Amino acid sequence: MRVLYYNWADPHDPEGRGGGVSIYQRNLIDGLAARGGFKTAFLSSGLVYDLRNRAPRIEQISTGPNPRYTLVNAGPVAPAHADFGGAAQLDHPATEAAFADFIERSGPWDVIHFNNLEGLPAKVLALRSRWPDTRFVLSLHNYYPVCPQVNLWLQERRNCTDFDEGARCVTCLPATANPRSVRLAYGVGTALTRIGAGPQSLAYQKLFRPVLGFSWRLARRLLRRRQRQIPPSPVPPDGSLFQHRRARMVALINHNCDAVICVSKRVQQIAAQHGIDPAKLQTLYIGTREADAWQRTTPRATFTQPDGTLRLAYLGYMRRDKGFYFLMQALFAIPPDLAARVHLTVAARVGDAEAMRLLAELTPRLASLRHIDGYTHDGLDDLLEDVDLGVVPVLWEDNLPQVSIEMHARHIPLLTSDLGGAQELGNCPDLQFRAGDKADFARALTRVLAGEVTQAQYWAKAVPPVTMAAHLDALTALYRETLRTRDPAPRADKRRRRNSA
Repeated sequence: MRVLYYNWADPHDPEGRGGGVSIYQRNLIDGLAARGGFKTAFLSSGLVYDLRNRAPRIEQISTGPNPRYTLVNAGPVAPAHADFGGAAQLDHPATEAAFADFIERSGPWDVIHFNNLEGLPAKVLALRSRWPDTRFVLSLHNYYPVCPQVNLWLQERRNCTDFDEGARCVTCLPATANPRSVRLAYGVGTALTRIGAGPQSLAYQKLFRPVLGFSWRLARRLLRRRQRQIPPSPVPPDGSLFQHRRARMVALINHNCDAVICVSKRVQQIAAQHGIDPAKLQTLYIGTREADAWQRTTPRATFTQPDGTLRLAYLGYMRRDKGFYFLMQALFAIPPDLAARVHLTVAARVGDAEAMRLLAELTPRLASLRHIDGYTHDGLDDLLEDVDLGVVPVLWEDNLPQVSIEMHARHIPLLTSDLGGAQELGNCPDLQFRAGDKADFARALTRVLAGEVTQAQYWAKAVPPVTMAAHLDALTALYRETLRTRDPAPRADKRRRRNSA
């Protein structure tokens, strides 16, 4: 079987862009290669640009049995926030032509699996009719098709449940990137890479990257300041372009994708609510090497220590949407006698001034607070060895946070908000609270400290983490199922085209 994978970031991106999806993509390609019977290739787009304005084209960036390619000078800039709701996210004929030409030259493919649509015009899905023997599969690692911000996170403050026919998208971001400036920055980065001064070089790390980061932070501050100075308009914002964007993307997916993979049941529910055909939706939990920890760990007997204290852990990022600020404020608000029984570990890179202030203010109220400036996979066992309960307080519909899998796989129960997919791992309502509700968080935590929730209750309905092998079994079965459901009519059309050619 020949499978072409797509994501906006190359899985071996030297700057580490693409996050968990890139890690997943590497594991996926390596796993299929080890099984035999599969030929794979990878295409990325939206990050590599020439300094001059040139037409989109394909460049090969690695050879071998699993080659990798990138689409240079794509119309849509990736990731999505680099061109918030830009028209090229729907249509860009030159990029579509470059993509189609690449498929014609490198194919035929049995499956083209899009792990995202960022970096490509969504209209490439309409090319499906050209290759009736090829199946199009889309994975929803975020909500990009229905949200230009990708995470249904309104104004960087709260979960977005109603985009008001696109009107809320108009005022969603206090500062948006200029796609032309982003292209220029990418072009400079590409040029530096081509002369040997790329991301691994000292010049890139000490000069280009800091200057780029400073410029973006300065631009955001200036744009936010200007936004605050503009008086509110009495005329409601026109959201028709964003309304059209959502409707068009959903229609292209429904008409052209053979299957849409959701990484959690909650994602599947949200996708269906936003109009994606339920018949095409299927939940496949991502396979991860973290699942190996499941076999070598066991649940603890109780949540609390003999002295009545609880060892709580937060992993990830000091970000508002991840619930970090909420967690600091919620723990600060619990009664002093309860706070004095909580040992907290925060494993996250140093945040902004506000995040660090909240951390410092909380420290004297708890039994202890340990801050670790980031972590690696190899250090997880030691980091989590003395943790009784993990907390995932996300304020948005986080598809399935990697941190939740990392803790759950080591038999560490999770106290989660009621948003996103993390709650599905334990399936324990007693360890869930309303997102952003400090009182409800305190209620759930108090029950744990009082012994009203047991480890046995949590693990009774918990789902084991999915191994990469099991995920590959499910994924390849889905590929084969879509290939079995071909329509014989398109095949005939293809034969006629071949004969005509």
